[in-house]
Amino acid sequence: MTSTYKKALLTAALILSSGAGAQKTQLEFWTISLAPLFNDEMNRLVSQFEKENPTVDLKWVDVPSNAIEQKLLAAVASGRPPAAVNLSSDMAVKLVQQGALETLTLSDAQKKSYFGSPLSTFTFEGKTMGVPWYWAPKVVAYNTDIFRKAGLDPANPPRTIQTLIAAAKQIKDKTGMYGFMPNINNINMLFMFQEAGLPIFDKSGKKAVFNSPEHVKLLQTYVDLYKGGYIPEDTMRRGFVAATELYSSGKLAMLITGPQFILRVANDNKAIYDLTKVAPYPINIAGNVIHTPLMGFTVPKGVKDKALSQKLALFLTNDVNQLQFSKVTKTTFPSTVKASTDKFFKQGGANAVDQGKLVSSTELKKAKDLTLVYPDASKLNKVFKDNVEAAMAGQKSAKQALDDIVKAWNASL
Repeated sequence: MTSTYKKALLTAALILSSGAGAQKTQLEFWTISLAPLFNDEMNRLVSQFEKENPTVDLKWVDVPSNAIEQKLLAAVASGRPPAAVNLSSDMAVKLVQQGALETLTLSDAQKKSYFGSPLSTFTFEGKTMGVPWYWAPKVVAYNTDIFRKAGLDPANPPRTIQTLIAAAKQIKDKTGMYGFMPNINNINMLFMFQEAGLPIFDKSGKKAVFNSPEHVKLLQTYVDLYKGGYIPEDTMRRGFVAATELYSSGKLAMLITGPQFILRVANDNKAIYDLTKVAPYPINIAGNVIHTPLMGFTVPKGVKDKALSQKLALFLTNDVNQLQFSKVTKTTFPSTVKASTDKFFKQGGANAVDQGKLVSSTELKKAKDLTLVYPDASKLNKVFKDNVEAAMAGQKSAKQALDDIVKAWNASL
């Protein structure tokens, strides 16, 4: 064998060796309903993480909110889960109970970078099952043109639940358009109860008590609105999605929403957006709290490299990236302490997006994720949903519906 031939073989071996060594780790993370509005920011995060981790090839996948739970469970069952997944707090509760998430191992310094309340939302029985990302207290976006046609003053929007309901009735009676679409589908009445200062469990936390006369009265309020034709028929089926569509089409006067979704109105119908002003979400004095669902990042069960997956989740939710995400969305707020102090959050403006950000920032002190943790959440939530829908449809009285739910819950708790 000639020396030239040996050198050629050696060179080929070195090339193959270097190629094998250069093979990158494939990672994937999922978010909920952020495409296409936030493609640029998500792609920036991908590039930055790959820059900081040269051996990683990162892919971003956006999933509709109504599909992500089943998609994740299927991925875990197949042994091919993504490295990190964006979940809302209520989704996290269900997936923790189904054993679909890994426990995270955070240092004290890492824990202290987040506000205590948001981090506790993703903590179950002392175990950290996710890290908090963004949240935003609800506001009321309202169509000033519809207000005028209904004889309401656009400079004086409703400030209480009672005046909001009265305004909604006046709007429907005078214009034929719906005044609002309350967030009462699925299990959202549980949050309405808490916002009204009404308990869900007794002091032991082991007995459901939400069938008192006060609870019944609150549910009956919305049953009466539904029967009277003051809220749309698909309120219970499609909820917030339908509300946003109706508002963007100019057929809904008030949209109760996280301020980040006002951007969707701007994209869907600029004419309606230009007529939009923003007011604070009407506080129920008894509760003095606004249910503010948290988004977070979790690590699914069975990831190949748990440490790397956790590193990705912490990267996506660090101070720098949370602040940058808020600046892009213009209306969401960080769950990290340092990012939340930025002067950006105190800047107002004339348009609805800027108004939404400023209004929501003033409500942060009342914000709390009211998601509750209880056994068999998926089963009990279905019982709740089915019975509330029966009450709304007139198949049961409000009292009977709540009595039946409480009985079923207490038999399971």
